[in-house]
Amino acid sequence: MIFAGIVAGGTGTRLGGEIPKQFLLLGIKPIIVHTLEKFMLCSKFDAIFVGVHESWLPYATDILKKFNINDCRIFFTSGGYDRNLTIMNIISAIEEKFNVSDEHVLVTHDAVRPFVTLKIIEENIISVQKMGACDTVVKSNDTIIESNLNKTMILKVPNREYMFLGQTPQSFNMSKLKKLYYQLSEKEKSDLTDACKIFVIKNEPVELVMGEFSNIKITTVSDYKTAQSLLGAKFD
Repeated sequence: MIFAGIVAGGTGTRLGGEIPKQFLLLGIKPIIVHTLEKFMLCSKFDAIFVGVHESWLPYATDILKKFNINDCRIFFTSGGYDRNLTIMNIISAIEEKFNVSDEHVLVTHDAVRPFVTLKIIEENIISVQKMGACDTVVKSNDTIIESNLNKTMILKVPNREYMFLGQTPQSFNMSKLKKLYYQLSEKEKSDLTDACKIFVIKNEPVELVMGEFSNIKITTVSDYKTAQSLLGAKFD
């Protein structure tokens, strides 16, 4: 079976206000609603699970009612302490409802990347079913600089030809992701920046799926302003 896992467990209010950024309005709808609508377009998903911090679960379910989101494939579960624990909670919720299977695949995505396209989502599904893991990326148009430990001097300038910027979705064979995650040491878990690194640490292949520069993650005030402009451009 094919599942989506929307990671919305954060409680940060870095963009101002009193609510997490995934619930802020983008145009006339919350960011998370825009994101969910993109995944609802994909008929290949058997279910769409959303990991939300437990204190915001009632708020999230109310949002769906307010905006008439009644897709029966959507389920909520509690988020974890960090991104990867939220994904593990989503996996547990899926296995509880749909049982354990080595054939299950999970397409994970940031709730605050509302401009993901159906094309990117479907290419993730194709790739993960073939390879077992894939990451959405875009080529780096800028030179990448690696600094020394003090972050004061250039240590390396890698060849930009082989440098990419990671986005989401990131998609995995679900049972393999779970198995590899629980094989990591606590130190390795603390060093994780995303779920793909779990596979990289364990020397497992991760295929690249080309994303789009418009598939931005809304983290800062500047990102939020850019997103508002992108949304406006789509309706001009």
